[in-house]
Amino acid sequence: MTLAQLAVGASATIRAYPQAGPAFTRLREMGLLPGTKVTLVRTAPLGDPIEIQVRGYRLSLRKSEAALVEIAE
Repeated sequence: MTLAQLAVGASATIRAYPQAGPAFTRLREMGLLPGTKVTLVRTAPLGDPIEIQVRGYRLSLRKSEAALVEIAE
């Protein structure tokens, strides 16, 4: 399952994300590391972007970026 498929209000733990490319650097810098708990707070009216809570702050991600992050509920 990916972060883009998580239901609003649900929490999950990050399992993996891309190991190369610009998405790898950007996600790592934002604190989305394996083992980190995230909660989907809400989605925009048209479904993109999504807002997640991670490490005590809220973060907006494009659905295309969230689809690269594997999670375990």
